[in-house]
Order: sequence, then C-alpha cells, then structure tokens
Amino acid sequence: MSRAASYVFTEPSFRRSPSAEPSGLCLIVQPIHEAGLARLRAAGLETRIATDLAPATLAREAANCVAVITRNGGFPAEAVVAAPRLRVIGVHGTGTDPVAVPEATRAGIPVVNTPGANAQSVAEHAIGLIFALAKAIPQADRAMREGDHNFRYGARLVELAGLTLGLVGFGAIGQATGQLASALGMDVLAYGPTRPDSDFEAIGAERATSLPDLLTRADVVSLHLPLTPQTRGLIGSGELTRMKAGAFLINTARGALVDEGALGKALAAGTIAGAGLDVVSGDALAHDHPLHAERRAILTPHVAASTEAALIRAAERVAGQVVDVLAGRRPPNLVNAEVWDRRRQGEPSAEFPA
Repeated sequence: MSRAASYVFTEPSFRRSPSAEPSGLCLIVQPIHEAGLARLRAAGLETRIATDLAPATLAREAANCVAVITRNGGFPAEAVVAAPRLRVIGVHGTGTDPVAVPEATRAGIPVVNTPGANAQSVAEHAIGLIFALAKAIPQADRAMREGDHNFRYGARLVELAGLTLGLVGFGAIGQATGQLASALGMDVLAYGPTRPDSDFEAIGAERATSLPDLLTRADVVSLHLPLTPQTRGLIGSGELTRMKAGAFLINTARGALVDEGALGKALAAGTIAGAGLDVVSGDALAHDHPLHAERRAILTPHVAASTEAALIRAAERVAGQVVDVLAGRRPPNLVNAEVWDRRRQGEPSAEFPA
C-alpha cells in the first residue's frame, strides 16, 4: 500500500458565517496557524490568544468562552469549572493527557483532537534523529568546524539497511515511521497489541509478541505511545538493559514515557549507543541534567510536528471540528464520545444552534 493510500484524512465540514458579527469567543491557549484562525473567524467566532499558561490565567480568560483550542499546554480542571459557557475543547494534535478530559466529560463538554494530522512530519523527524545518531552528524559537524579532519577514523558510523527498527506503539505515526524505515531497507518490528493484523501487513511489519521481545531484538527502538498511567516511565533501567549495546532509543511521543535519569546513566555506561529525544518530561530538562552533557544524546525542542504542512493540517482540522460541535454536527475525532448525547448546549444562536 502506498503512503498516500495509507494516510488519507477527511477534512471536517465547514461553512462560512452569514454574519460578520462574532457569535462567540474561542480562547487559543497556544498559537496555531493562521489557516485555523481564519476558519474560526469565517464561521463567526472571535479568537483571542491566552496571556499565559497558568491555570488561574486560563480559568479567568476562558470564563466567557464557548470554545477553547490548546496544544501541549493543555487545559486544566480549574479552567473547565470556571467556564460555564464552554461547549467544546479542541486539541491541536493527538495527545490529550494535558487536558482535564474527565472534568470536561462530567460537564458535558466534547473534547476533539487531530490524530494523524502531523503523522508524516513526526515520522520524518524520528527518521531524522535515527540518521543523526547513525551517521554521527552533530559530532561530525563540530569536528569539521574545529578542523578535526581525522574524525572519520574514530567515529562509529552505522549503515541502517538491514537493521531492525522496533516501533513501540503502532498508530498513524508509528505506521508512517515504519513505512519510511522500510524504504531505507530496514526490517520493521512493531508492538501494538490492539492493532489489527492488516496494519502490520500494509507495511510489511512483523508483530512483536511483547515489549521485552521487541527491546531485545531491535537495533533502533522508537516510541509512539500516548502518555497514560500505564505508559508513564515505560522505558526504565530494566528496559534499557534489555536493549542491545549498539542500539538507539528514539522518542518523539511523550517525554514521560522514559525515565530520563535511567537513560542518562545508561548512555554514560554504554548500555545503549545513543538516544534521540524530541520530547522530555515537563517543559524542559533542568540545566544541570546529565543528558545536556551527554554526547550520545541528540535533543530537539519538541519540533517534530512543527512543519508548515503539519501545522496547517492540524489547525484547520481542529478549527473545523470546533465549528462542527458548535453547529451541532458530530465531529470525526471525538475523544469523549460518551458525552455527545448529553453535551452542553449553551445559548442558541442562528450560527451555532443548541
């Protein structure tokens, strides 16, 4: 199956407001692409950027809003409770762990997200981190700038063709990553217990029988899971010890999937050969964290999903679904589906009927 055939998404329905007057306020917790803002405004919504991400600020600034759109900054329970007119929370991206979904559900507020909108871009970044580690690109760059033309004689450079990529999580991003790796000649081993066999067959991936099975066999382990109580700290000292000494760990999903202290120790001890991280626990690593000084770690500031194409897709899709909910249309990506039939209706209007 071709990549184009594998990842075809239906855009949310959209209609232009017959009135130039805004029919409600949408709080934008973190900036989104102008394409999404234009869609909201054309539907009659006024948009406003949050002042900051503090829960008290969001609670105050969402008080009169009918809609909220957030990214990884989330939306806390305090703000949900403080917004009696709120009718929909949109998540620009897939992960909803920073959003108070239980509180929103209890209040009758649908939560929507955009799974797959950034799949290709995140997959490309995961492969980019693999290349950077395998070819020692950051170290080679420094060597060239410092005049070390003997770098190639001591560098450990790796050819990817014939190696095994182990995917932990096999949703849209995991599958897209597997497709790219397969095109490079890598064997793909994936662990996704809930995924149908057809997902594996579509890209020629082997199904791993368990996480330990994958960790012991993979030359590169790439994480593509949501953060849940069950997945928090999934990769710790025991899991790192199971990996091959020459293996790389890639994380473009959620930082808290990995015990960063254990990872720092594993890299220092040579337990694994390297790590590429686009995400870390919390907003950033502490300045004195050992990973900052670890030459076998490549760190990027959560940019995997920030290509222009991915930002446009995610912004348009989340905006379209916010408009859908306000107009009474069931959105395609409803996180808390159980809330739909008892959703908060708000105050009726011509544009967004209750």
